[in-house]
This record gives sequence, C-alpha cells and structure tokens, in this order.
Amino acid sequence: MENVLEINNLTKRFGRLTAVDNLSFQVQRGNVYGLLGPNGSGKSTTLGMLLTSINPTAGNWQWFGNVKPTDALKRIGATIERPNFYPYLNATQNLLITAKIKGVAVKNIDEKLELVGLLERKKDKFATYSLGMKQRLAIASAMLNDPEVLILDEPTNGLDPMGIIQIREIISTIATTGTTIILASHLLDEVEKVCSHVIVLRNGKSLYSGEVAGMTNSQPYFELAAADMEALRNALSTIREIESVVLSGKIFHVEVREDLDPGTMNKLAFERGITLTHLVKKKNSLETQFLELVKK
Repeated sequence: MENVLEINNLTKRFGRLTAVDNLSFQVQRGNVYGLLGPNGSGKSTTLGMLLTSINPTAGNWQWFGNVKPTDALKRIGATIERPNFYPYLNATQNLLITAKIKGVAVKNIDEKLELVGLLERKKDKFATYSLGMKQRLAIASAMLNDPEVLILDEPTNGLDPMGIIQIREIISTIATTGTTIILASHLLDEVEKVCSHVIVLRNGKSLYSGEVAGMTNSQPYFELAAADMEALRNALSTIREIESVVLSGKIFHVEVREDLDPGTMNKLAFERGITLTHLVKKKNSLETQFLELVKK
C-alpha cells in the first residue's frame, strides 16, 4: 500500500527539553492513524513539524513521496488549535474567507457544512455555536480543499459525550471516502473506536507503531474461581497450558501459553476434580496495553 507520509528519526528540542525524540513511522494511504499519548508526549509538536509550523532539530519527513512541502500542504487539511473564526460572522461567511485564503472553490461550502451537520445553522453567527459546533466548523474548513490527508489535533478535547460521538461519526464518514486521517488524542476510547493504526508516544518516543488490532492482540487470559480455591490452585499447577496463576481478590487471574476456549478450560479443571464456579475468558483492552507500555 502506498505511503503518504514517511518520518525518519524526527527530533525536536526546546533548550534542554526533548519534545520529540528520534521518531520514525509511516502512514499508509486510506487508513486512520492515531497519535496516542498523555499530555506532553510530543503529539502536537510532531504535527507542528509535519505542517512546517515548527522547525525540527534533526530528522526528516516526506509527504506523498518526494513532493515539495509547499505543494504537499495544498493536499492536506488540518485543525491544530482551538477553532478560531470571526465571532460576528456566520458559518458560510467564515468559510468563504477560508476558501479565499486557501485559493479553493467556494461551491462546495454547503456540502462540507452538511458533512459536519451544520447546514441548517449556516446563517447563525459563530459566537452562538457550542464548542462542539465550533469544532465541527473547523473540520468543515479543513475539508474545503478536499484534502488527501486530514490532520486533527485533539478534536474532541473539552466536548460533552454527545459532542464526542458527533465528531467520531464525522471522522468515520470522512474515512469511508478514502481520506487518510492522522488523529492526535490522549483518549484511549477514541483511538480504539476510530483508528485502524496507532502510534503510542511517551516523552517524545514511540513505544508502539502498528495496527490497533495488533496492539490488543495479546494472549487471552481466564478468570477462574471454585469453592475450594486452594484445590483449584493445585489443580491449575498440573495443567501444562497454564503459564501463570495470580490471585486477585477472590478470583484467579490465569495466563495461558496457548489459546484455549472456555469449554476446554472447564474440562481440564473437571478432569482434576474441580467444579468451577466462575469461568470468564478475557482479553487485554487497548487501555491495559497502553498502561503497560507507558509504565516501562
């Protein structure tokens, strides 16, 4: 699959602070990438360099092969800071100004407003918009040039649950058109629901880069309990497929060397004289994997 972005050993230092540290990854066309990390992990600084608003200390990147930065930016849409439009103008008027600045046609303004669910409010002043509506207008503005790549920096920051759902649905709709999306977020749930790929950052370093499914594709584990927990522990110690047994409250957390279905686990216990009173097969969530990564 074609790469729309290649980043090689990108580094940014502000005095003694290294905000981005030797960062490398690739972005393939048509996917949704999440830059995931806590505040201060280097997400916004990375996006700033990719959009040429911040000069790197070292390293390089290439958009669309070897396209000149000025030409590449014409093929990119971005919302980096909080929405900033003229408060006394309505949505249409603000987007007309944006279109003139970008040098793009104004004929598709209504189309972009409809995309973000603001067509019926297009004549209302920006000052009357909620934070979620302002964020949606910013996305419409970023989409005016029909970009090949859309960059969103914390698009749901500060929004209520309904606003978050609306932004998530808009991102998913845009992704179905084949637009490549790079989304910076500190929200695990957002990345897991929207993104196909994730780059986990901590202190400017990449801890993981790959498919979201790959990050959550850890070996499943079981939660087990029985009337006689000591007898259960002894029985589990004789099952070769079991790697570790840890007591958590009144439940054993059991990791296995190979994938077992619940029926097989129940049978193995029963063959050893144990009737399980609790048997649940689980898999580590993205949140669990993320927390394990940032603790290292």
